[in-house]
Amino acid sequence: MVLRPWEGELERGPAVAVVRVERVVDGDTIAVRLGGREEYVRLIGVDTPETVKPDTPVQCFGERASHFTKRRLTGRRVRLVFGAEPRDVYGRLLAYVYLAQRTFDGSQPAQSPQRLFNAVLAQRGLARPLTIPPNDRFAPRFERLALGAARAGRGLWGAC
Repeated sequence: MVLRPWEGELERGPAVAVVRVERVVDGDTIAVRLGGREEYVRLIGVDTPETVKPDTPVQCFGERASHFTKRRLTGRRVRLVFGAEPRDVYGRLLAYVYLAQRTFDGSQPAQSPQRLFNAVLAQRGLARPLTIPPNDRFAPRFERLALGAARAGRGLWGAC
């Protein structure tokens, strides 16, 4: 069943929406158009270094994480799977972000597998795991991926 978050049904359980990423705010926050209005979406389970937080200096590897997310998500259609807790204290939607795999020529196969972008950030060392129950469905996976990145010195783990 597909629930429409803009109709106020998020409280009933996991909701899904397919949207276009309008812009990237930073490495772990995107802006999408949903139900005719702009919504900010915070990726669940990962935390990239800060680049736009008021009164906070740009953190080590923050620009690279932000650039990576911009390059990968801006203008792309993604599938959002909202968390058990649908919004954070700032009013942002909380979601797992899935994108379709692309082929070598850049096209997208009709039946392509979906890739969890939150996990990509952890695996590449662009984000630390951040577990906030009840949105902890993939917490062990994010922890495992971040540990692998840290051991290999990838991303922020080797630079900061």
